[in-house]
Amino acid sequence: MKYNRMGNTGLKVSAISLGGWLTMGASVDDGDAGQILRAAVDAGINFLDVADIYARGAAETVLGNTIKDMRRSDLVISSKVFWPMSDNPNDRGLSRKHIFESVHKSLQRLGTDYLDIYFCHRYDNETPLEETARAMDDLVHQGKVLYWGTSVWTADQLHDAHSLADRKGLYPPSVEQPMYNLLARTIEDDVMPAAQQLGMGLVVWSPLAGGILTGKYNDGIPEDSRGARTNWLSGWLTDDNLDKVRQLTAIARDLGVTPAQLSLAWLLTRPGLTSVITGATRVQHVRDNLAAAELADRLEDDLLQKIDALFALTA
Repeated sequence: MKYNRMGNTGLKVSAISLGGWLTMGASVDDGDAGQILRAAVDAGINFLDVADIYARGAAETVLGNTIKDMRRSDLVISSKVFWPMSDNPNDRGLSRKHIFESVHKSLQRLGTDYLDIYFCHRYDNETPLEETARAMDDLVHQGKVLYWGTSVWTADQLHDAHSLADRKGLYPPSVEQPMYNLLARTIEDDVMPAAQQLGMGLVVWSPLAGGILTGKYNDGIPEDSRGARTNWLSGWLTDDNLDKVRQLTAIARDLGVTPAQLSLAWLLTRPGLTSVITGATRVQHVRDNLAAAELADRLEDDLLQKIDALFALTA
């Protein structure tokens, strides 16, 4: 396993990481999820990413039950705060109250004394940025959080957070977690260069565009598939995109790999990228994803340029 520094910090995380969105505590049985997590850690994955909103806390509970027999210092565990967890008007957003109450609940579900990374899961337009940044700074000083980060923030918001932290002497966010894949490349315009300029790491989610880049929709969209049920995913299922994925599948076949592995490997060659957060519903998925890390080191520049041109940046 390759380990990358997270931006300008000294923290090193595995190039391939494992996330719990839509799987832990949800679509995957708890016992199977435990096996997947243990297989990932045994293979060298040290970065495990969940959020309080994932299955309404159940993802954190599954992860906590699995890691209780592991050496905590071997793991980089992250969770997130922002989305409503109840009908309580204060049980949402990035207010000081919600951040402090949420982190304590997350730590309890995870069975740990601290989070390596705590993400602001979106930007909160209803809370002053200084209130959020000071709350995160206090958690770092208390040792409950080692690094704080952002998720799906704009480049301007990242710059504002760092400017505020510099003026007020606060810990700035160290990492951004955006969506990024061959079909969603808009962060290349501004978020990616902003993160590099600010010394922030990038850990990206939905690297396979909800499964589209695996080639599973190359021959059509089954009625019972996620692509047919999910609005945000169906927006990617255009004839043009599917034609590109078919061409990617042919390239992958010539290399003797899967289109999913090639898609992940392409991401791992991108500048400033720290880790790719993958999902898994079977242990074999973990093994398949790990092969992408090795593939990334073998991709020739001309092939990378060919893939880059095929999936040219679009809005």
